[in-house]
Amino acid sequence: MRMSILVRIIVFGLLLSIVILNWLWPLPLPVAVKLLVAVFVIVASQFQFWSRLSSGSIFAPEFPKPLIILFNWAVGTILFLTLFQLALDLGALVVALVRWQPVHIGIEARIAVGGLAGLLAGIGVANALRLPPVRDVTVVIRGLSPLFDGYRLLQLSDLHITRLFSAGWAARVVARANAADADLIVVTGDFIDGSVEMRRADIAPLAGLRAPDGILAAPGNHEYFFDYAAWMRHLSALGIDMLENRHRVITRDTAHLVIAGVTDRSARGHGQMGPDLDAALAGCPAHAPVVQLDHQPGDARAAAARGVALQLSGHTHGGMIRGLDRLVARGNNGFVSGRYQVGGMTLYVSNGTGLWPGFALRLGVPSEITRFHLRAG
Repeated sequence: MRMSILVRIIVFGLLLSIVILNWLWPLPLPVAVKLLVAVFVIVASQFQFWSRLSSGSIFAPEFPKPLIILFNWAVGTILFLTLFQLALDLGALVVALVRWQPVHIGIEARIAVGGLAGLLAGIGVANALRLPPVRDVTVVIRGLSPLFDGYRLLQLSDLHITRLFSAGWAARVVARANAADADLIVVTGDFIDGSVEMRRADIAPLAGLRAPDGILAAPGNHEYFFDYAAWMRHLSALGIDMLENRHRVITRDTAHLVIAGVTDRSARGHGQMGPDLDAALAGCPAHAPVVQLDHQPGDARAAAARGVALQLSGHTHGGMIRGLDRLVARGNNGFVSGRYQVGGMTLYVSNGTGLWPGFALRLGVPSEITRFHLRAG
């Protein structure tokens, strides 16, 4: 708690000194206008605080959708403007040291970086809100029976159904997923942000997901932030088979394909059953290829050592912004977006179908619905 307060003070101080004092105050605007903009910056910078007041959780802003969009645009603008103004200040300092005389940053430069920051934030929010396209990925799996050659598996991940990604968006995702004509649909966690009562109407369209071999899923870390047990019951009632350290066997005549799911790495911190791949694979048909659903990609090397053929994960949102993805990769054992070869296993980390509404921006990292074509190798 103390660390959180300290970080907030530091962030607030940076915003105050760079955005308000360094960028806003030198602009030739009336003092009243400057004060109004400064108040807006301060209010927007505390988006997570207002979210907690609205719902009891920073992960579930219970505001009207247009207000959540405005907050995300404002937060993105503040972030980019802080970086751009800092770059201007550092550039001016370097020039001043080289010339050994003061350098004045012109009004035009301040207006330009302000406009660019707002434009990038707007593009980022628009990218986050769009309905994801279907991305086709072919994966060759050793030992896959010819009876499963061409098997189509569709992955949804990180839906984060909320007031931002609400019932209408969820219904369009379901329609696109069903139209992809997959044999099986899987969801790799982070269905929601909010309680069952808060999200009941918004998540209802997921009951319409259809695939011949069913809908399978593994929980994400955000399910644990709310009433985990209630969500497992509710998702099951929607027709989604939650694989909590369990597996399902898909059969074609005498051939088998195992779909195993594990709980999230954060589960034990919430008093729940942690991930257990051994338990998930117990009783599997011998020599059947295994596709593992694991929300977080960090344990991929352990899964590869256990003989898993394909691991599907999410969690990272692809890093959301190109450049930021390198930092996100550091927190996930180097895995952040797309395909990786981990020993003899293929790992695929989805950029996510939706996004956490507390930072809903995407630049250079598009959302996705992923259709895998499994090929015998």
